[in-house]
Amino acid sequence: MRALLLIADIGGYTRFMTVHRINLTHAQEVVAQLLEAVIDAARPFTLAKLEGDAAFFYLKLKDAPVPGELAFLSERVTAIRRAFLEARADLDINRVCTCDGCVQAGKLTLKFVAHQGEVALQKVKRHTELAGVDVIFVHRLLKNSVPIREYALMSEGVYEHLHEDLKKVAQPQPETLEGLGDVTVHYVDLAAMEVLVPPPTPSRLKAWLKWLTLTVRSLPYFLGLKKPCDGFRNLEEVLPALPAEAVRPKES
Repeated sequence: MRALLLIADIGGYTRFMTVHRINLTHAQEVVAQLLEAVIDAARPFTLAKLEGDAAFFYLKLKDAPVPGELAFLSERVTAIRRAFLEARADLDINRVCTCDGCVQAGKLTLKFVAHQGEVALQKVKRHTELAGVDVIFVHRLLKNSVPIREYALMSEGVYEHLHEDLKKVAQPQPETLEGLGDVTVHYVDLAAMEVLVPPPTPSRLKAWLKWLTLTVRSLPYFLGLKKPCDGFRNLEEVLPALPAEAVRPKES
């Protein structure tokens, strides 16, 4: 099956975040709420998998390439980013908790990587997963040398089918992908593309309701039933060696 593959990746937690269970648990839930906004805005893309602090999407394409078939990608990335920014602003202004995981929510960023190619659908119990070299390729794009924090990075196959207006602002970037060799990709600086986001309305009631929701959703992590920030690639880059006591309760 030929498909357009898109990963929306959330990052931005800094080295100043104190590592303990409250911060990590609340960071987990902050990212989860942002990912929910991203997923809702991603249609007609299908969510293939949640991958820690990222969402992996795909969209089935026609068997044969059609000129300009990916012209819609700019509009869809903009819509996803707008939803992310709105959710981030709301989390930031209607906040009661003062832990690092919540305070730094307003600094979180969103980047995208995109590739189009052939994929296979594999049924694993109740889940359908994507497989193939092109799935590996798009994930390899997450480890790159792009010199900015917020960007849309795309393979040559995606770049060729973009709208001409977007092509004009895309920058070429040579990369060496592990196991795949040297490639030329292209990126767009999202920070340079203005997205109008209406300012959220402060509400004490909404803030306390959000805190209550956050507390309830955090219980499995505080009780040791789940491990907070498990699989968060970007947090691991900031905090490469998390002490065991930071992510699980002490045994009595």
